[in-house]
Amino acid sequence: MKIFQADAFTNSVFKGNPAAIVPLDEWLDEEIMQKIAAENNLSETAFFVKNEDGSFRIRWFTPETEVDLCGHATLASAHVLYEHLGFMGSKVVFHSKGGELTVTKNSKMYWMNFPSRPPEPIPVPKLLPEAIGVIPLFTGVNTDLLVLLQDEQTVKNIKPDLIILKRMEVRGVIITAPADDPGFDFVSRFFAPAVGVPEDHVTGSAHSILTPFWARRLDKVKLKARQISMRGGELHCIQKGQRVEIGGHAVTYLTGDITI
Repeated sequence: MKIFQADAFTNSVFKGNPAAIVPLDEWLDEEIMQKIAAENNLSETAFFVKNEDGSFRIRWFTPETEVDLCGHATLASAHVLYEHLGFMGSKVVFHSKGGELTVTKNSKMYWMNFPSRPPEPIPVPKLLPEAIGVIPLFTGVNTDLLVLLQDEQTVKNIKPDLIILKRMEVRGVIITAPADDPGFDFVSRFFAPAVGVPEDHVTGSAHSILTPFWARRLDKVKLKARQISMRGGELHCIQKGQRVEIGGHAVTYLTGDITI
C-alpha cells in the first residue's frame, strides 16, 4: 500500500500537524488499520476508499482508537488526492462517521466545510481547575470541552495534568483565549489523552467548535486562528450558519510503501 505523510495547516515542513494518509482500493480489517495507525504513531492516520459516484469514504484512527471527525487528516487527504493521485474535481467529497465533509482548493489553500458545533455552556467541571492550574472564564461542551482563559500567555503556560484530563468524559479539551497578535483573533491548544493524543499540534475539528464560539463572542464571521502548540499552525475560519469553513495549507513530507 502507498502511504503519504503531510503537514497540515502550514506551508512548510516540520510545522503544522502531521497526518499519515493511506489510500485503499478496498477496506482492510479494522484491526489492521488500527495497527497501522499505532505503527505510524501520529495523532491521526486517515484511510479512504473511492466510491462509485466519485466521492470517498474516509476513516481516521489515532494510535489507540477510531474517531468520528478529524480536520487536519481530512485536509491532508485532499492534499494527497490533488497533488499525488491526479484528482481533478472542483471539490473532494468525503463521507464519514461525522457526516459529509467537502474540501475545495483555492490557489494553494484548502477549504474544509464542516458542521458548526457551538459549545453548550456548563458549570466548570470539578477537577478542571486542578488539571490546568487556573479557573476558567467559561466552559462549554460539544464532543470536546471548550475552556476559555483570560489571555494568550496563560494558554501558552498551561502544563495540564493529563491523567485528570483523561477522566473528563470528553474526546478532548480545547483551551482558548484572545490572541495577542492583532493579525489573529484567537489562539488555542488541544489535549486528547482519552484517545491517545496528549497534545495535538493543530486540530481542525476543534475549530468547528471554536469558530461559532468566537464568531458570536467577537461578532464577526471571518476569523484567523493560531494553535500555539510546539509546532504551531494557522487556520482561517468562516462561520456560515449551520456549517463552518476551515482553511489552511498543506505540504508533503513523505511518500512511501507499507508492507505487511
